[in-house]
Amino acid sequence: ILKSGCKPTLYSYVYIAAGWQRKKRMEVLEMAKYVEEAVAKIVTELIAGKGLELVAVEYVKERDWYLRVFIDKAGGIEIDDCQELSEKLEEILDAKNIIADSYILEVSSPGLDRVLKTDQDFAREIGKMVEVSFYAPIDGEKILIGKLTGRDAAGLTIDEDETIPMDKIAQVRLHIQF
Repeated sequence: ILKSGCKPTLYSYVYIAAGWQRKKRMEVLEMAKYVEEAVAKIVTELIAGKGLELVAVEYVKERDWYLRVFIDKAGGIEIDDCQELSEKLEEILDAKNIIADSYILEVSSPGLDRVLKTDQDFAREIGKMVEVSFYAPIDGEKILIGKLTGRDAAGLTIDEDETIPMDKIAQVRLHIQF
């Protein structure tokens, strides 16, 4: 902040620019969250009664803006499921003009090694092998692979005997065995 009568210095310009960039980043994050929530609501309405589940919506800036919608269903999704949802969603988004920037729409499955986030995800995958990544090493290990046997307020239970507090866990994903 410049005092009255002071000449601006390079440092003051850098300080002002850094503050502006931080504010701009926050605006972008808020806009992305708004888009994700709005799209999730639309997708939920579109897939109602079709046996599909909305897994996640991501609106991210890479080189271009990407709107990614991940869906699933018992037995796995088909390409026709993705195509149908993509066409309907694109039509609605264009009509409602929710997204101001140009973007690339991707509708897909969350993949074989999907990240587990919601209570539904964990309940569906009980009994399967998971890969648990920690924020900091536990007993010298940063990753634990084992059978998911439970999840509750106490944490995540692996192999029926090891409960890990959720605040120690960075990410849980399905483990693919080769």
